[in-house]
Amino acid sequence: MTRPAWLALTAGVALFAALLLWHGIGDIAATVAMAGWGIVLVSAFHLLPLLLDGAAIEVLFPRAWPAPAPRRRALRASLLARWAGESVNSLMPAGQLGGPVLMVRHLSQRGLRTADAAAVITVSTTMQTFAQIVFALLGIAVFVACRAGEAAGAGWAALRMPLALMLAVCAALLYGFYAAQRRGLFGRLTRLAGRLSKGPRWSAWLDRADAVDAAVHALYGQRRKVGRSFALSLAGWIVGVGEVWLALQSIGHPVGWAEALLLESLGQAIRGAAFAIPGSLGVQEGGYLLLAPLAGLPPDAALALSLIKRARELALGLPGLAYLHASERGWQRRRMAAAE
Repeated sequence: MTRPAWLALTAGVALFAALLLWHGIGDIAATVAMAGWGIVLVSAFHLLPLLLDGAAIEVLFPRAWPAPAPRRRALRASLLARWAGESVNSLMPAGQLGGPVLMVRHLSQRGLRTADAAAVITVSTTMQTFAQIVFALLGIAVFVACRAGEAAGAGWAALRMPLALMLAVCAALLYGFYAAQRRGLFGRLTRLAGRLSKGPRWSAWLDRADAVDAAVHALYGQRRKVGRSFALSLAGWIVGVGEVWLALQSIGHPVGWAEALLLESLGQAIRGAAFAIPGSLGVQEGGYLLLAPLAGLPPDAALALSLIKRARELALGLPGLAYLHASERGWQRRRMAAAE
């Protein structure tokens, strides 16, 4: 783990602890305890957006995989990859960057060419982030439309400009990342690294990077596939609103769908903006605290909502990490057996 990653993790843990201490751990714990089996229900409900996210990856697969494969096999592989990647993003200290790398490795171990696997994950991740920005804008629009009179109050006025600026910056950065992909991002980065290190080994890496760039460019040329991936990702974000609604119902602070949509859309956007902090520790909690007044929630309920989401991450993420470990060991055994 690098020093910047350690610093980011330390800052996140400190912010997380400070918010809980400031607002009273006892009150927050009592609110979370009210959820009871509701945490299990929230965890089970999360399988629906997870399935949609897996389908958003599967639609980008090459037609013949590996030579050829039934669609249900491709969907199973993409769903397991998404589960493992989300588990790593949520629970491991690699931030939001480790999950996509392991998803590529997981798909390549199941017969997908490495360049194709990297292209599929790169494009699907980009489309999912584009969908997240649209989802955030949808949450704002629905909330303002449903509460036109109240949304113009002091709370909304104070948050309107910072949120608009954050979304604009995220959209600009994402578009820059997309444009860089279309112009050979991986090959350029590899060439730059090769010039800095001046090692002969970079020629093989450059060939691989160029293959990934070619696969990414070809995949973006299949607009119908890319559009379907975007639509499925957006559907996954929208379905995830039910998770917030269920969690708040279980702790005795029910909200309407407009409020749940606002909390989920902007809460996820704030979390995504803190991708460098492992698990977005502290940032997710701070985001819900900022949005709580708009949804009519007290601070302890907002923090309880965040903790229920983190309990769901543990409930699904720990088995996901166990599966990833077992899968990696199984692949290594098959590889050694094939070499003998």
